[in-house]
Amino acid sequence: MNRRELLLSGLAVAGSSLMGTAMAQGHNHDMAAHDMSTHEHHHDAPYAALALATSDCLQKGQACLSHCLVLLGDGDKAMAGCAQSVNQMMALCGALQQLANQNSKQLSRVAAIAMDACKQCEDECKKHADKHEVCKACGESCAACYKECKKVTI
Repeated sequence: MNRRELLLSGLAVAGSSLMGTAMAQGHNHDMAAHDMSTHEHHHDAPYAALALATSDCLQKGQACLSHCLVLLGDGDKAMAGCAQSVNQMMALCGALQQLANQNSKQLSRVAAIAMDACKQCEDECKKHADKHEVCKACGESCAACYKECKKVTI
């Protein structure tokens, strides 16, 4: 994968993650305006902790990927593995966040896959954590998301 492909795929994932996060925030805002006592289904968020963990992972991942792309652009090829793993993690965590918010029947299976991606991303970020704060934050967020994923896997 050349730099252009990496940059374009990173931008595409970041854009869709931002859109999903914005939509989720808009949904949360809309729900706050409703009087929950009038709804029969006020226990519809059994995976709220997982949704929050994926949201944090996406946010930290976006910062990490942006940082990696700048360094790759400057010729620092050591960041390629980190950029690739965070890009893959963000794709899976974006899907997982949506499934968690929807209380999907597919959640457990997707969480198992996302768990692997979070672990790989954490491992890559650890390699750069002493030198790059964004990598450290991303790795820690991935570790927390891994724990939440583990709670819902089959």
